Amino acid sequence: MCGIVGYIGGRQASDVCLAGLKRLEYRGYDSAGIAVVRDGELSVLKVVGKLAALADALKEQPLEGTLAIGHTRWATHGKPSQVNSHPHTSMDGRIALVHNGIIENYAKLRDQLESEGFEFASETDTEVIVHLVDKYYEGDLAAAFRRATEELEGAFAIGLVCADHPDQMIAARRFSPLVVGIGDGENFIASDMGAVREWTDQVYVIGDDEMAVISRDGIELTDLQGNPVEREPYTIPWPADAAQKGGHKHFMHKEIHEQPQAMRECLLGRLSAPEKPITLEGLNLSDEEVKGLRKVIFTACGTAYHAGLVGRFLMEKLARIPSECDLAAELRARDPVVLDGTLAIIVSQSGETADTLVALRELKEKGAKVVSVVNVVDSSIARESDGVVYIQAGPEIGVASTKAYTLQILTITLIAMHFADVRGGASEHELIGLRRAMLRLPEQAQKLIDREDDVKSVAAKYFEAPDALYLGRGVNLPSAMEGALKLKEISYIHAEGYSAGEMKHGPIALVEPSLFTVAIAVKGDVYDKMIGNIQEIKARSGPVIGVAFDGDTEIPRQADDVLWLPACPELLTPITVAIPLQILAYHIADMLGREIDQPRNLAKTVTVE
Repeated sequence: MCGIVGYIGGRQASDVCLAGLKRLEYRGYDSAGIAVVRDGELSVLKVVGKLAALADALKEQPLEGTLAIGHTRWATHGKPSQVNSHPHTSMDGRIALVHNGIIENYAKLRDQLESEGFEFASETDTEVIVHLVDKYYEGDLAAAFRRATEELEGAFAIGLVCADHPDQMIAARRFSPLVVGIGDGENFIASDMGAVREWTDQVYVIGDDEMAVISRDGIELTDLQGNPVEREPYTIPWPADAAQKGGHKHFMHKEIHEQPQAMRECLLGRLSAPEKPITLEGLNLSDEEVKGLRKVIFTACGTAYHAGLVGRFLMEKLARIPSECDLAAELRARDPVVLDGTLAIIVSQSGETADTLVALRELKEKGAKVVSVVNVVDSSIARESDGVVYIQAGPEIGVASTKAYTLQILTITLIAMHFADVRGGASEHELIGLRRAMLRLPEQAQKLIDREDDVKSVAAKYFEAPDALYLGRGVNLPSAMEGALKLKEISYIHAEGYSAGEMKHGPIALVEPSLFTVAIAVKGDVYDKMIGNIQEIKARSGPVIGVAFDGDTEIPRQADDVLWLPACPELLTPITVAIPLQILAYHIADMLGREIDQPRNLAKTVTVE
């Protein structure tokens, strides 16, 4: 979850690293630090807290030099403190290292190293790595690093520098993301592409158990045994300013507003007209394989899990394939049954989520065909899948996912409809209607964003509430769960997403005037039941925010406030419902003065189990 950067070239390396870290702060903001090599010396500066504190410290204590590594931390081993901050150094202060991941056998390694006379300054698992490198260092830094990695169990992305090698930076990965940015007379390392996009659009995506030895003018890619690795550079598809706020107060606000265009790009080349079938490049499933599917298993974490729950509903409703959806962290414990003809659909924004990656491997080992729905091109999940359908959301910086969620659902809907086309699970008339409605979604998303002030007015009525209940049924039960998650992630208001039908089995005991309920009551199969659930809450003096289609006359009579939606087929409403719920959570959090892009204790990409 931590973010790492590194630079070698002709610029002030600390400036480059600081700028890169600012684009990675969503990965962790417990502490930060930079190490710079200059004139045969290594200088390190570390602070507790956010990057602003590091920037201030660098003004007081500038670190000049053209080779540096930097780190922003999300704490795992050891509390946030200066001594536990990265970079970590060897005892003689000649070698410095930054790390993202978890070393699972660090305790054993620490005991071994301490018995050999190595002294530890921190509580972290990372410090064992730099001492191992130091132990094996005899002038060849790359060789020492390779020997050290032989003893490591767990996950790592590592950046390494040494005062004895002012023209060399080393990077390597195992199960944690890492890219090498390719410049002209300069090169970079980073946890993701957005951190280097200001200076280059060309990167090598480093694979598991691979490393790079980097100088100003060259990059040598090998595996951890020293064997050469051949790889073509990847061109970052978005412009340099895509990872900037662009005049918005927060990245989350910007990314909410980007959804209409992101939807257009997601549909481009896949759905062109209502009468034409959907085309999904990268799915890598023949029509015969689709016809032979007996089961679909969705798995994901967090917000992506809610998209998977929608997918489960759509896959059964449209394609008539028995489906289930597991939290990735729980899948192994359940030991799922994988039949012949089982397809696993793996959902992840980053493509690097540790639990999801482990679940993918488990399902693959059991014999499932694996298709991933991810955002980041050439990510670990994408590479290990048999097929991949990219959601085309572009960079998402805000920790609380918004546009990636709606595009995950949109992409999964495309897959389910394609399967229905091939298998005949739905009528052609129904599919044509859905395709026509899908082509209108970008326009409808824009209408929802244009109504932001109306949602903001509702937020102003409820932002001081201590608790919230989100209710949904059918295809919009996941929408209720996601709406509640958004609110609690960024506002810290306790919120629960619940089946409206289950409300009477417990949650109704919580209803009182101080708790507001968001009731998703779009017209469809469960509309009348939702009205009944709203009445049950109102009978107990609970305030209700209804979510309803434009023109609905019943919901305004039942609810205290209404978030309005353009009408569309019920199966598509999880996409449109998400937007006003995102806006509601955003403005409640903003009115409370929360740090929306950096909510406490959270990180964007969870790369540890």
